Amino acid sequence: MKNLRTLLVTGGCGFIGANFVRLLLKQYPEYRVINIDKLTYAGNLRNLDGIEEGERYRFVKADICDSETIERIFSEELVDTVVHFAAESHVDRSITGPAAFIQTNIIGTFTLLEAARKSWLTGDWKGAEPCFLHVSTDEVYGSLGETGLFSETTPFDPRSPYSASKASSDHLASAYFHTYGLPVRITNCSNNYGPYQFPEKLIPLIFNNSMKAKSLPVYGDGKNVRDWLFVLDHCEAILEVVRKGKNGECYNIGGNNEKQNIEVVTLICDIIDKKLGLPESGEPRRSLITFVKDRLGHDRRYAIDASKIKNQIGWQPKVQFAEGIEKTVDWYLANQQWVNEIVDGSYQDYYQKMYQ
Repeated sequence: MKNLRTLLVTGGCGFIGANFVRLLLKQYPEYRVINIDKLTYAGNLRNLDGIEEGERYRFVKADICDSETIERIFSEELVDTVVHFAAESHVDRSITGPAAFIQTNIIGTFTLLEAARKSWLTGDWKGAEPCFLHVSTDEVYGSLGETGLFSETTPFDPRSPYSASKASSDHLASAYFHTYGLPVRITNCSNNYGPYQFPEKLIPLIFNNSMKAKSLPVYGDGKNVRDWLFVLDHCEAILEVVRKGKNGECYNIGGNNEKQNIEVVTLICDIIDKKLGLPESGEPRRSLITFVKDRLGHDRRYAIDASKIKNQIGWQPKVQFAEGIEKTVDWYLANQQWVNEIVDGSYQDYYQKMYQ
């Protein structure tokens, strides 16, 4: 165990974090994982069913804003790598309740950076060369017109409380590199999709409503464009940045899959119709689409230039959208109990009993 790198994953019970933990434990035996998660509504221990605690894995229910607990974990576990996923991430929630986003995304990131600084920069660090990877979003860049791509040098122009809080945490992480020499790296990714995504997000929401023949809400005219990135591609990219990236650098991670929201919704409808047949109404699921009032400050288009990570690190996405979305639908179809527990809230009973 002494030869293993100790990797602290924050938010490891969330969508991307859980996929990352699973990838590490399955394919990379040189890492042990300490998973910190507050288990808010989007953190689900069921996302890590089948993974038992032991020499290579430990779970800690904790708030990343709790400096005493975070510093104790750094000290006790000799953490040498941080992959920081933990964040409030839903734009709609940030509009109706921004305070939680400021607390978690800014104060939480500050708390982690301070713990790393105190642990790694004291002059007596004995572990492997440390790395703090801050995981962020392309939403910090604002909105694009019909052409152009976000690059690592695109000025920040956040439009929602969520993206503003992530932009703030990006700047804070970068400042800790420039001011203190903390070994920080930053990634900004496009929209993720895949297994274990909480059903408030577009793809699982449309899947769940389609299965129940409920209305499929689409903001505005449905022509807002996002670049879609399969979650396992993203997890592999993050690990490559940990292994091969340079301190002080930012890396954009994209899927090269630009799609209008309406294209995504209709494709999911068509896949489910093909796999399960038409609903009882006899009408294709596309007929359930309902255009609703647009979201406040809804960015029109995101698109990422991921050439830097390709050229400097050698990573590029493997999964095209048509393949990835079919894999995702198949996963949801095979895991209906997981979906139902999320929708009815019973998934929270599991960990509430464990951590009362």
